[in-house]
Amino acid sequence: MITIIAATNRPNSNTLKVAKYYQKQLKEKGTEANLFSLEHLPADVLNTDMYGKRSVAFQEIQNMINHTEKFLFIMPEYNGSYPGVLKVLIDACNFPDSFYDKKAALVGISSGKYGNIRGVDHFTGVCHYIHLNILPLRLHIPNIKTELDEAGNLNQPDTVKFTDEQIEKFIKF
Repeated sequence: MITIIAATNRPNSNTLKVAKYYQKQLKEKGTEANLFSLEHLPADVLNTDMYGKRSVAFQEIQNMINHTEKFLFIMPEYNGSYPGVLKVLIDACNFPDSFYDKKAALVGISSGKYGNIRGVDHFTGVCHYIHLNILPLRLHIPNIKTELDEAGNLNQPDTVKFTDEQIEKFIKF
């Protein structure tokens, strides 16, 4: 099972639009993928699901994580890194079995010109610690507002080319 994680809790985000684009592209290539937006994390996850506790609401998310073999993380840049809510997800999940020896692809997006390079690098370190194997082709999509059309599709030829390459490699990974 593949799960795409839209790694922000911001409603109606460009991150979610990019995640939906990836989901659509995977489907067109014959690969189904679930989509989970971190806006759907339980509001009280910090109080109910940390340090060995488990709520009923988060158990459903934990079950999804357990059944996922490959993750595709779409991460916006927040203050020069990835969103803290993504770290909360990782920390709330059972360690080490949630991610151990599974696979992931990483995509950074930003409204600025670097496409969340630092955030993707920071999250790569976390992935290594939890033994989540990373596809070497990590993408960085800058100026995200100019990359998406009104329907939520990526529209810049180079970006479409590189995302397509990453998707092909991710399917085979």
